[in-house]
Amino acid sequence: MTLNVYLSGEIHTDWRDEIMEGCKAAGLDIAFSMPVTDHAASDDCGVTILGAEPDKFWHDNKGAKLNAIRTRKGIEEADVVVVRFGEQYKQWNAAFDAGYAAALGKSLIVMHQAAHQHALKEVDAAALAVCETPDQVVRMFDYVLNGRLPG
Repeated sequence: MTLNVYLSGEIHTDWRDEIMEGCKAAGLDIAFSMPVTDHAASDDCGVTILGAEPDKFWHDNKGAKLNAIRTRKGIEEADVVVVRFGEQYKQWNAAFDAGYAAALGKSLIVMHQAAHQHALKEVDAAALAVCETPDQVVRMFDYVLNGRLPG
């Protein structure tokens, strides 16, 4: 069984690499997709491609809509969506991605630190699993694909 996984959420740490490397080391058959993780490219894609905007609102609006094309496609094609909420920034886009995935009936894994448990209680309620580390995600995928528990 091949699993298509979309990795959404914060872009300031290497959590995606940790999951992909862990899954590869475990020999798991997983195809990963994700948003553009170059922060400047993600912020400026709209105005770089479609033209400058004098107002920051329209600058951000163009970028957000262009990024939404990629995000929606990735989530719609995924079997499982992993959404990570980081410690440093408020990731409103991650909350949208989690809600969108849940509305589509996608299997949703939410990852965040215990300190965010109360703030994310509604997001967590939509998830099939809530965890704190990339290693826990890898172990979940190993169980889902192989029925194998950590040794």
